[in-house]
Amino acid sequence: MSEKLLILEDGTIFKGDGFGADIDVFGEIVFNTGMTGYQESITDQSYNGQILTFTYPLIGNYGINRDDYESISPTTKGVVVREIARLSSNWRNQLSLDEFLKRKGIPGISGIDTRRLTKIIRNHGTMKASIVSGGDSIEHIQDQLRATVLPTNQVAQVSTKTPYPSPGIGRNVVVIDFGLKHSILRELSKRNCNLTVMPHNTTAQEIIDLNPDGIMLTNGPGNPTDVPEAIQMIQDVQGRFPIFGICLGHQLFALANGATTYKMKFGHRGFNHAVREIATGRIDFTSQNHGYAVDATSIEQTELLVTHVEVNDGSVEGIRHRQFPAFSVQYHPDAAPGPHDADHLFDEFMEMMDAFKAAKKA
Repeated sequence: MSEKLLILEDGTIFKGDGFGADIDVFGEIVFNTGMTGYQESITDQSYNGQILTFTYPLIGNYGINRDDYESISPTTKGVVVREIARLSSNWRNQLSLDEFLKRKGIPGISGIDTRRLTKIIRNHGTMKASIVSGGDSIEHIQDQLRATVLPTNQVAQVSTKTPYPSPGIGRNVVVIDFGLKHSILRELSKRNCNLTVMPHNTTAQEIIDLNPDGIMLTNGPGNPTDVPEAIQMIQDVQGRFPIFGICLGHQLFALANGATTYKMKFGHRGFNHAVREIATGRIDFTSQNHGYAVDATSIEQTELLVTHVEVNDGSVEGIRHRQFPAFSVQYHPDAAPGPHDADHLFDEFMEMMDAFKAAKKA
């Protein structure tokens, strides 16, 4: 292993050993508290352009397998770990994490005090960082880092460019791909939905022409205000078709109805976030990956109703439209990885589509 440096925007420098692709990268550094699920996390397109730190001390112990991809071509910028497993052992294992990152062109750095790093991110907030080989001067690298501008077209980078089907024999659902996880498609397919996956900039008329039973707004990376075309589309289709939004889709649904969003200090990224349903008091443990949230005070003057809140910080985790058949959640009911407490929301979406269709026929 070659020596690598992890350099933070605030000037902090960590020395470690490189693995994965031998390239230098710049990006926004974040941390994930999950104990497992590193393959799903690295291939989650919501990490587009980000350097992903795993707080669990040993990563890579069960390798990489064919079943746990959330995208085929991940765009995570880099991976930071305390220790990378020397041996990958699992009956599904096909290749090591090191080999996987080499093939995908993603650099990693190990031997890092991830506890200290996480505390810095929690105190300072999410910041820019770089993983470099150290051949250049530290001062020059830091100047480059400060001058680096984070991208604002992240959804366009990861969304499909052309529509494609995922055939089923049940309800027709249009899935708007803002950087979707495959697990969302799996949950809908499990319920026999006939899916048409559409690009992020699909127009309302294109959706109307497909005449779906419902619309799924998926997760994705970046700031929701950077996707104004989606906000307009949602405004034009809500009320015509049932809508279910997840993560970025939740934030876009909120913006389309007059609410606002804000950038969180360090976000929610992990698989143990407790969420309370306000109406019933039910607690679900959820999988989350987001750096933006919906402002609770901005909802008061809209047609939206807050349905779920995060137990620890009280942030908005779910909303529903008062007039239209439409709801959204900030977390991932599809899990992958994480607990499946909230997968009943997909069943609620099915029931909403059926009820809306029956009402139109009446």
